[in-house]
Amino acid sequence: MHPNPMYHVGSRDDWLGFAAETGFGVLAASDPGGAPHLAHVPFVIEGDHVDLHLMRSNPVARASREAIPARLAVQGPHGYISPDWYGIEDQVPTWNYVSVHLTGRLEPLPPEALREVLERLSDHFEERLAPKPVWKIDKVDPEALARLMRIILPFRLHIEDVDGTWKLAQHKPEAARLAAAEGLAQAGLGSEVEVLAQLMREAKPI
Repeated sequence: MHPNPMYHVGSRDDWLGFAAETGFGVLAASDPGGAPHLAHVPFVIEGDHVDLHLMRSNPVARASREAIPARLAVQGPHGYISPDWYGIEDQVPTWNYVSVHLTGRLEPLPPEALREVLERLSDHFEERLAPKPVWKIDKVDPEALARLMRIILPFRLHIEDVDGTWKLAQHKPEAARLAAAEGLAQAGLGSEVEVLAQLMREAKPI
């Protein structure tokens, strides 16, 4: 998270809603020796926990044979901001972005919970593809499915803390912020820059 609190706008519900809508992030955890590991994971949020799955061979899975501290970083739109775009003097380059961190304890779920986790994950994303019929796990041959399920494990992150950063040049004069949003939209250096530019246009000044 950005250390400046002026960028930590919104509420816990706002941040959780953003993370749930995104549904993909980077899970960070350390093994007993302190070595950090990262895993890129799709997930689903229900209440105060996050459900996900990992390959058995993933270092995070091997480190999480019992509950351990972990953090899930969910990245939103981001992009480079040139100081020339502000139209005011003495500015420097920066990177604007939206991000949410979910911190808590990651624990393995019983292997028999895997199918339910997989079904909730696929339903969560498939339902957004309407009017396409929702894909169901029953379409997979049982023997093929059994082979696939032997190499993955279900996990749950119990959410203890949520924090969000909306770094959108809120502290700049409105004209400078809007000019930078237009520069970003035209240059396109980043990810989902049109979304980020619109968030900058709508940002409330500090």
